[in-house]
Amino acid sequence: MRISLLFVALFALRLSATETNWPEFRGPNGDGTSSSTNLPLGWNEEQNVKWKTAIHGKAWSSPVIWGQQVWLTTATTNGQELFALCIDRDTGRVLRDLKLFDVAKPQYCIPFNSYASPTPAIEAGRLYATFGAAGTACLDTQTGKVLWTRRDIECNHFRGAGSSPILYSNLFFLNFDGSDHQFIVALDKQTGRTVWQKPRSIDFQDLGPDGQPDQSGDYRKAFATCQVATFDGQTTLLSPGSKALYAYDPSSGAELWRVEERSSYSGATRPVTGHGLVFMPTGFASGQVLAIRPGKQGDVLDAKAAEPSGMQLQVVWKTKRNAPKKPSLLLLGDLLYAIEDNGVATCWEAMTGTLVWSERVGGHYSASPLAADSRIYLFSEEGKTIVLATGREFKKLAESQLGDGFMASPAVSGNALFLRSRSHLYRIEE
Repeated sequence: MRISLLFVALFALRLSATETNWPEFRGPNGDGTSSSTNLPLGWNEEQNVKWKTAIHGKAWSSPVIWGQQVWLTTATTNGQELFALCIDRDTGRVLRDLKLFDVAKPQYCIPFNSYASPTPAIEAGRLYATFGAAGTACLDTQTGKVLWTRRDIECNHFRGAGSSPILYSNLFFLNFDGSDHQFIVALDKQTGRTVWQKPRSIDFQDLGPDGQPDQSGDYRKAFATCQVATFDGQTTLLSPGSKALYAYDPSSGAELWRVEERSSYSGATRPVTGHGLVFMPTGFASGQVLAIRPGKQGDVLDAKAAEPSGMQLQVVWKTKRNAPKKPSLLLLGDLLYAIEDNGVATCWEAMTGTLVWSERVGGHYSASPLAADSRIYLFSEEGKTIVLATGREFKKLAESQLGDGFMASPAVSGNALFLRSRSHLYRIEE
């Protein structure tokens, strides 16, 4: 009996050590990396699919995981009904299908986007689901009860919302970069009240890549997600908007510094940090990848300009070659990886920007890549997954085909991948 109990205890410890909560867009660190070491290398509809659950509606939000629960959002195609779903992690059974909002007159959303593209955030006991200006809700994850909502934040998303929320300390951060209003807001995550709201400080009078005033709204629009990092002891909220990366004090919203890149717009990625630098693709038009050394309060830098004398804020290197517009980057050790929207995978030296390799892998990409166990997983809009080896030599390890295409980014828990296709949620595990 004692041996049996000991076995159960050891098994439980081993299980808890391998399980990983996936609390927000791009995981625990917000950078697309996982500590799991036994994820499957290949799969198809008949192999390594533990379960497959149909998800109603149209939505590109990624799944988030806490304990036994997998949560995601969805919406009707016309955007008039907005939902949160809870799936049992072990069985794939739908535990809750909650309609959070009715929207009488949804804003316009381009067909490429969806009315439920922002990924929710989750923590013990609470889910935070947002649909942009259409509504944000906090739910009790055990009962499904709505704890608070906000529907009074005004923003014309113009092409549809895309920015995902993040949690830090007692705050909930979310970018609102629309055609009419551009700002970031910090809410008290317990009550939903506004703690601070900060308008973008860039001058939006001259907006187009051609230097002409914007007539469409695209040049003010962005879809990006925040990141929190520490530089020289300063906790910093990094918030990409259209045409600039902003650094704020997360407690007060005070702007610390910003880097402007006026030839690009509609950035959609989440920054990654390491080696004392910030790495970020700047968006559409003449977008590029920037490696930024953070500055001191009050620094403002034009990414096109030479380094101003005496300014700490710097663009250490930049490149337009194969810069992604929608998929975020991966920083692994001293190497930076990207999958460009049209299917070119690239590796640079993180500190210098020196090209290590660049290879066409095929397909089209909106989902951000995942790194685990010395592998990089790339998920295409056509439903293909390419697995590459990390390192200075390009090496393709596997290729799999599944479902009807990936717009959402992956989640990981334990030894399983949770992949959302256009119509289903999959648990992939050997």
